[in-house]
Amino acid sequence: MTTLDQLKEVSLHHFALRGYEGASLAHTAKDVGIKKQSIYTYFAGKDDLFLQICEDACKFEISMVMEDLVLTKGKPIKNILYNFLEQSMERYAKYDSTKFMLGNAFLPPVHLREQVMSELYSYLDKLEELFIPIFNKVKEAGEISSMIDEEMATAAFLAVLDSLFVEMLYGDAHRLKKRFHAS
Repeated sequence: MTTLDQLKEVSLHHFALRGYEGASLAHTAKDVGIKKQSIYTYFAGKDDLFLQICEDACKFEISMVMEDLVLTKGKPIKNILYNFLEQSMERYAKYDSTKFMLGNAFLPPVHLREQVMSELYSYLDKLEELFIPIFNKVKEAGEISSMIDEEMATAAFLAVLDSLFVEMLYGDAHRLKKRFHAS
């Protein structure tokens, strides 16, 4: 693994665990086994590193979502949606990148809010782009009412996802499980 990759991986862990304010470049450098000044060979500073990790985390999430949707292609809509929500919770439990992305979706660093939210809105736009055709297809197949607009169905489903995100970040396992099963 290159020093750049190590820096990103260690920084991702620190940012996911401690947030922007709590993460320290000095700790990151120490964990990678380099001097703090060496980080500036790769990044202009903490903001640059943070924004690169934000972009990487969103790309990772989209790649995982696309993998999940390929695996459920052709299955009933209930299974597709259930699997997607379940996989989202599993990624949050397993990956620092998911924790990082969700934490910053709700509480981005104030001075980087615009750039972070731009990246996150791109992620959400991609989710809509992926789910609208799914809802359209099941609508055409008569699995849901033809009176339901696929864009509105997608927005409603993503609102359910948002409620699970809130429980992942701020709730406990019991509340998350309750919301998941109600969904």
